[in-house]
Amino acid sequence: MGSVTTPSTDRRATISLFSRLRTADGQADPFPFYEELRARGAVSPAPWGGLLVTGYSTCEQILRGGNWLEPDTRWREQQGARTRWSAPSAREISRTLPALNPPEHTRVRRSAGTFDRGTVERIGSRVTRVVDRLLGTLYERIQAGEADFAALVSEELPVATIGDWLGLPSADWARLRELTHEQVFTQELLPNASQLARSDAAMAELRSYFLDLVRERRRRPGDDPVSRWTDTWDQLEPDQDKADEAVYFLALFVLLAALETTSTLLSTMALRLVEDPDRWTRLTHQPDLVPSFVEESLRHDPPTHVISRVAAQDTFLAGTEVAAGEMVHLMVGAAHRDPERFPGPDLFDMQRNPSHLAFSWGIHYCLGAPLARLEAQTLLRHTITRLPRLTLVRRPAYAPRVAFRRLLNLDVALA
Repeated sequence: MGSVTTPSTDRRATISLFSRLRTADGQADPFPFYEELRARGAVSPAPWGGLLVTGYSTCEQILRGGNWLEPDTRWREQQGARTRWSAPSAREISRTLPALNPPEHTRVRRSAGTFDRGTVERIGSRVTRVVDRLLGTLYERIQAGEADFAALVSEELPVATIGDWLGLPSADWARLRELTHEQVFTQELLPNASQLARSDAAMAELRSYFLDLVRERRRRPGDDPVSRWTDTWDQLEPDQDKADEAVYFLALFVLLAALETTSTLLSTMALRLVEDPDRWTRLTHQPDLVPSFVEESLRHDPPTHVISRVAAQDTFLAGTEVAAGEMVHLMVGAAHRDPERFPGPDLFDMQRNPSHLAFSWGIHYCLGAPLARLEAQTLLRHTITRLPRLTLVRRPAYAPRVAFRRLLNLDVALA
């Protein structure tokens, strides 16, 4: 007689799966675990409450649909004082643009402006110069045997790009990058108390830094986004302190969005390039494949593996009842390997040029997507043209996360 699966055994199995995801092996290759999770259906219960969504079409439906909301400040307050949502960093991040819902989201997004073609072109010349400088440093280091691509290039390019655009002193960039890595725990799937404490400390320092910056730009305005946002919010908000805080949240959002996920994209893309000699050769002979190589990198192993939403009203999701206010976790990393959407999903195919959910969708589609693509495509083109072919020295280690991927190293050498 076969064994009977009960809700309690399902729960234990899911808890075990997520525990294994946090191990070094799970971080290095989480996709077999996602396949195991996906085998339970496009939607399955999360052990801590809410639902896990692994099917691509269901994730896309949620991101495009108007019946799903961000877990904003109001929602977090309703969860109670003793939950992770009450942590100072969680409350702070809930006031940045990605965590807002209409109509406030609409108001703030309009005030932010966009990375239009002119802005991207101006930033692009800066990106090209920075890429050439960083690759020059990498080449010098690699002459001695090996070098860490992640540390020398992937971590440096985003902070130099956004730091220069915002007009932040270069002496501050390294510390801002460290704080960005620390604050991300408050956005993780299941942060523990010590991780939340690290996020709280990082967010407090970021708040102090950017409020000081906003006040300084108010005293000495310049031709930079922070000064322009200050002018915009002075027209929207008569209370100067509230206007300054609104500008602070915009600057904070831009920094966090530009650093953490973009550096991961650059490292993951470089990993895909150097781990297979044929890819480097083919890309060198077919440089027109650079944009699709970047998009396939975003699909194959996206920087963000989990996006969370809450139901705006009682509804059904793939036949499963979802109550208003209930949270669903979109397992984007799993959805990107859904065989119903992508033939041969585990294969990295630089000609695939896929649609994907790496930049989210709908009203919360990533504001910085054009900039991230610009940095990735520029870096990839210059890597294959300026450097002799590189090879992977050892498999990289990853930070112990589920939602936000981060390569801790990417050691390369001359092939």
